[in-house]
Amino acid sequence: METLHALIGSQGDDITWWQMSLRAALIFLLGMLMVRFAATRAFGKWSALDIILAVVVGSNLSRAMTGSAPFLPTIVATTALLGLHAALASASARWSWLSTLTKGSSVALVKDGVADEEAMRRAGIGEGDMRMALRAAGLDDLEDVESAALERNGDINIAGR
Repeated sequence: METLHALIGSQGDDITWWQMSLRAALIFLLGMLMVRFAATRAFGKWSALDIILAVVVGSNLSRAMTGSAPFLPTIVATTALLGLHAALASASARWSWLSTLTKGSSVALVKDGVADEEAMRRAGIGEGDMRMALRAAGLDDLEDVESAALERNGDINIAGR
């Protein structure tokens, strides 16, 4: 623990701007992991990158505004966080493995009219959710579905027969 505090500082006024920036990056990455492994539908159409950025930037700016954190180091750390977000978003566009890691992948829910109950349970999709998606696609029954997938943005995409 002492090594960690030597690297990122303890609490209070003794934290330097670079320690606060490192803290911001660590919180960003840890938050990404937490949100990434939460249910896809929990956050709607936002990616884990966007959710963590919004939460941490909002928190940082609030602390700088109220004076509970030093102004300039907090702004520098927040700017570093924005740079990290931009770098990860750009890298995710280039490398599909990173895109899958940060944004997730689609989950097959229905194939040839048969629901994959295990996949639906893991994705947090209930029978009512599937019926709603069927109605939105203009279909009445699973038998009319060639395939359905939970997309990484939280939408259920249905292809009828």
